[in-house]
Amino acid sequence: MAEEAVLGFLEKNEEISDSSQFASERGIDHQELTNVIKSLYGFRLVDAQDIKRERWVLTEEGRAYAAAGSPEVQVFLAIPPDGISLEELQKKMDPSIFKIGRSQAIKNQWVEMGKQLVMRKVQDVEDKVKDFLIRVEGGEVIDPKEADALKRRKLIAPQTWKGYSVRKGPNYAPKRKKYATDLTRDNLQRGDWKDLEFKEYNFSAKGQPIEGGHLHPLLKVRQQFKMIFLQMGFEEMPTNNFVESSFWNFDALFQPQQHPARDSHDTFFLQVPSTTKTLPEDYVERVKRVHESGGYGSRGYDYVWKREEANKNLLRTHTTAVSSRMLYLLAQEGFAPKRYFSIDRVFRNEAVDRTHLAEFHQIEGLVCDRGLTLGDLIGVFNDFFGRLGMSKLKFKPAYNPYTEPSMEIFGYHEGLNKWVEIGNSGMFRPEMLLPMGLPEDVRVIAWGLSLERPTMILYGIDNIRDLFGHKVDLSLIKKNPICRIGIE
Repeated sequence: MAEEAVLGFLEKNEEISDSSQFASERGIDHQELTNVIKSLYGFRLVDAQDIKRERWVLTEEGRAYAAAGSPEVQVFLAIPPDGISLEELQKKMDPSIFKIGRSQAIKNQWVEMGKQLVMRKVQDVEDKVKDFLIRVEGGEVIDPKEADALKRRKLIAPQTWKGYSVRKGPNYAPKRKKYATDLTRDNLQRGDWKDLEFKEYNFSAKGQPIEGGHLHPLLKVRQQFKMIFLQMGFEEMPTNNFVESSFWNFDALFQPQQHPARDSHDTFFLQVPSTTKTLPEDYVERVKRVHESGGYGSRGYDYVWKREEANKNLLRTHTTAVSSRMLYLLAQEGFAPKRYFSIDRVFRNEAVDRTHLAEFHQIEGLVCDRGLTLGDLIGVFNDFFGRLGMSKLKFKPAYNPYTEPSMEIFGYHEGLNKWVEIGNSGMFRPEMLLPMGLPEDVRVIAWGLSLERPTMILYGIDNIRDLFGHKVDLSLIKKNPICRIGIE
């Protein structure tokens, strides 16, 4: 109906100057008419120009006052000619109406708040607020000062009205022609295919977006690191235990029980189950002895080692806990040279900021063989980090409870034009290895780095919360580019 009305009117007239007036005169819903105009404009049957008008509309509070009167008038009318006590007046009225109306009535000098009674100061009042609200409701234009006063009282609000003026378009016709979109079997049988006009094909139109899984940037970079380890002959360690005992996470690594990292401020301890069920007792006894009194050339830590501390369950703070399990298992099965790696989540009770999260991914590699030296460690670094595209390396002495010597690793980043810390490393101490039952000439070199830092550098992300966690924008996962590290 609306489409016929528009096209029919333009057949005999030059223009529809106001779509709202046009809709009102013909009893057509204006929203329906605007939808028809947009459709006709899309096929260039008509040309349409936007019309915008600003007008005032009543708020919910304004509509209530237009019906019942302004609060100040309601308060005035509730006061008898001979006055009323404030308590009685409050009982007669709605609290919100009374609060607003009293202040406005006093401001207008309509009432006087005496010590005993509330009295009228004038005989009659005119409810101008109600009158203005009714005029606005009826679509009338009121004085700007009065409109501003009503707006400040939040009784009216501005509203933008949108409509169109309409003229004939280049493809105008008194009736829209229906274009065929398909050539059917029936068209061929009837022979009417000769008279059909087909809708133009839009070769620029995009199809429906393909929905499917998308790899997270962390998973892409993780896979590339994994391929580097496999190319270098490493074997992946099982990292399916997020929950570890303090024994494997700390004690087996020769980390003392009074170490700050074992405090609840740094580590997430479990409440249920709070302790582990089984530990290898003979190995536990050897670890206890080396902590308390030393051995293998060490003086130990000279303190009373407590089994209850070792039994506590926690969310592993590093994947080195997995390395300690694997090395112990290797010693029990009979030593053979091995290259191990792992990439998985670890958990620390960190204050969350743009560079720290309470959970992140640790990349760990270790090599165990007879007679390894610090030179072997540096040689493995040059090979490993060279495959990452980092050929310029520096090393700085560091301290770890379970490695000696220990080194922080720095690499020169060509993109950032500066040296950046890329990992930590060292040779596992005899106090850690020999209680496991490994031969005395076996050495283990190891290193670790985070997965998030190289991923952030590759993808140009400066806030770790934009990469990992509940605040990640899903478009990052769907549209992230292919960024490759320098695999040789």
